Amino acid sequence: MTDSPGGRSPQQRKQVLLRLDPSVYEALARWASDELRSANAQIEFLLRRALSEAGRLPGTARPIPRRGRPPASGEPEE
Repeated sequence: MTDSPGGRSPQQRKQVLLRLDPSVYEALARWASDELRSANAQIEFLLRRALSEAGRLPGTARPIPRRGRPPASGEPEE
């Protein structure tokens, strides 16, 4: 049984092979580190921002899942 177009369940993430110039990857990895993200998360963040700015981000795109430790009870989520 499938829950979304293309036969994937909504929980699965698409894997993509990406070839980058080593210097571009290093710059991306430094930027990601500065923002406390993985290089993969930084790429997704930048792609989503570019799609949104171009008016091409699908309305069905779910938000990027929050990573890290959940807030302590009583602490408001940011």
